Amino acid sequence: MNRRTLLTGAGAAAAVAATGAYLRDRYAARPVIPDVPLGDERLEQRPSRARGRTVDFYTAVPHGHGDGRGLPVCLVLHGASKTAADFPALGLGRLLTDSVRRGNRPFVLAGATGGRLSWRPSGADDPQRMVHEEIPAWCAERGFETDRLAVCGWSMGGFGSLLLAETFPGFVRAVAAFSPAVHPGDEVFARAAALRGTPVGLWCGTDDGLLPDVRALERALPEPKAAGSYAEGRHNFAYWSTCVPEAFDLIADSTV
Repeated sequence: MNRRTLLTGAGAAAAVAATGAYLRDRYAARPVIPDVPLGDERLEQRPSRARGRTVDFYTAVPHGHGDGRGLPVCLVLHGASKTAADFPALGLGRLLTDSVRRGNRPFVLAGATGGRLSWRPSGADDPQRMVHEEIPAWCAERGFETDRLAVCGWSMGGFGSLLLAETFPGFVRAVAAFSPAVHPGDEVFARAAALRGTPVGLWCGTDDGLLPDVRALERALPEPKAAGSYAEGRHNFAYWSTCVPEAFDLIADSTV
């Protein structure tokens, strides 16, 4: 976010106004998006047998890497208030280009709309199976390297990312979870031992009500977390977007 403060001889009122504007911006839900070129970013529709419906399917390739053929994949699991159709506005494609410009190895992003089921099966609707089976197949059709997968997600999607790695040990090479909606006693805590050998990154804002539960999950991990922090921020993409660069560092290192 841009903070502009005007200090002049008559600037007391202006300084107060500028500070107020900064604080409103700081706690808004607007993501922090780097000013870099956008690569090949697509939003398509695919029929999902696992979900029993047609879903939005999002992919992004960093600028300068063509259609992404041969690149590893980071699966993206959205939170309850978003769908895959929201990913372009969140700046994920530009954050991906920024990762490469900072020196990381390139990878692509891929995600689809999973509803509000916490990425768990509910009757005939199984978004977790869609992520485990169908999205990799759709990625393979595009020529992406699906033998090297990672996963990231926020809120409900953070929960789903951790649960995916626990349910299918070895399926992903790293997990990046932003403010995961976890609670002591849930499936993620119960299966935490299955994360042994999988690098896990955890981030949560200090003004987020989930912070105590995320800290408890960190203590429950079978190994120290591989990345992450607890910094000033709320439960929104204004905060999560500031965590993405470190998360993409982890993902790039893990999918080599």
